[in-house]
Amino acid sequence: MPGSGLLLADAEATERAGARLARCPGLERVRQIHLQGDLGAGKTTLVRGFLRALGHEGAVRSPTYTLLEPYEFGGLTVLHFDLYRVADPDELEYLGVREQSDERTLWLVEWPDRGAGWLPEPELVVNLRQEGAGRRLRWAGPEAGHIAREFENLQ
Repeated sequence: MPGSGLLLADAEATERAGARLARCPGLERVRQIHLQGDLGAGKTTLVRGFLRALGHEGAVRSPTYTLLEPYEFGGLTVLHFDLYRVADPDELEYLGVREQSDERTLWLVEWPDRGAGWLPEPELVVNLRQEGAGRRLRWAGPEAGHIAREFENLQ
């Protein structure tokens, strides 16, 4: 199931998938979600749906230049990272987020390979690949099987 993937027809379907992921039972066990995919694959679009499902009403921009955008939701902190412009993982130490993270902090990390060695291991990896006019979503990581099953059960 985690390897088969799900075809998302367009950006709207990708945003809906992000919202669905945010509602998955068991997601509270996940502290690290790494988002993989080429430029334009829909990583930020998926995050937008995720954050809106949690109650965020404002704009959701890729933190390409700021590296990090924090969001607060009733005791949950979501840290949205975009590491595309990071040349060396040691640059991330200056963000000071390790000291602020606890069991109520969820990291959504775009371009996690740029933070290799600094980032904690993910419980869930979301891989998005362009496929025709749409995207193919695949799951990986220790929680992938559980999340894939719960994701499929949600309407």
